[in-house]
Amino acid sequence: MKVDAVFAGGGVKAFSFVGAIEEAERRGLLFERIAGTSAGSIVAAFLMAGFSSKDIFTMLNSLDVATFRDERFGFIPFKLTKWVNLYFRMGLYKGDKLEEWIRERLEQKGVRTFNDLAPSSLRIVVSDVTRGQMVVIPDDLPKYGLDPNRFSVATAVRMSCSIPYFFEPVKLKNQAVGNKPSYIVDGGLLSNFPIWIFKDGVRGGYRRPVIGFQLAPKEGERPVNQVHNAFDLYKAIFETMTHAHDARHISQDHARNIVFIPVEHIKATDFDLTDDEKQKMILLGKEKTAQFLTSWSG
Repeated sequence: MKVDAVFAGGGVKAFSFVGAIEEAERRGLLFERIAGTSAGSIVAAFLMAGFSSKDIFTMLNSLDVATFRDERFGFIPFKLTKWVNLYFRMGLYKGDKLEEWIRERLEQKGVRTFNDLAPSSLRIVVSDVTRGQMVVIPDDLPKYGLDPNRFSVATAVRMSCSIPYFFEPVKLKNQAVGNKPSYIVDGGLLSNFPIWIFKDGVRGGYRRPVIGFQLAPKEGERPVNQVHNAFDLYKAIFETMTHAHDARHISQDHARNIVFIPVEHIKATDFDLTDDEKQKMILLGKEKTAQFLTSWSG
């Protein structure tokens, strides 16, 4: 059965997607078009490039995610380095190592640009904080005077994973306005779960069944943010930004097409995961997907 799929953002919680994809493969589902935000964009790109759930697990499991903490100014004392990077570079880490890792994996399947993929088969959501708008790559690249077919898939994924203040934003030169740069950050800032992305703007429906994979509980089961101080407030504001927009699209009608995988006690940036934590997330993804597909009618 051919379906379209949407993968939410969630940092290292994306290990749950490995189990979800494994179960989908076992049930004979074929992903025709895939969209993703942040960590979900990594999984989406790998799947569309032709990797299986087993391949993705091998790549993620053998990865030392600590290497993604590629700082600048290594000769400056650590505490000062963090503030210098945060103030002048707008991020603690460059993000180059992440993009390099993604590029090397995709090149194994001969994928470098969007021209190496089937037309309209992959969509990646990013946030342009300079222009104050959501951007869907490759669809919206002509607005920047850029050729979608020549744009790097790895760069698009890296943009979508640029967690604000954690990774430096990516400068995208807007050729349509004299190469003025736009600062691009994590797509989750504006749409962490773009379940709406495959909706037909003319007919208002969907070309084929769409399954969403969400790394959170259902809306009514989401815990209330506890705000006691400024740090709690910042966390609550960020979580509201990453969930409120998409919550409007998760109506009862949409909810029946979403696999909710509530990963608890793991933060998106917990890069020091144990093997046990990885396996628990994989099993949770597999279990929740199996439960979903048992009653899902497409």
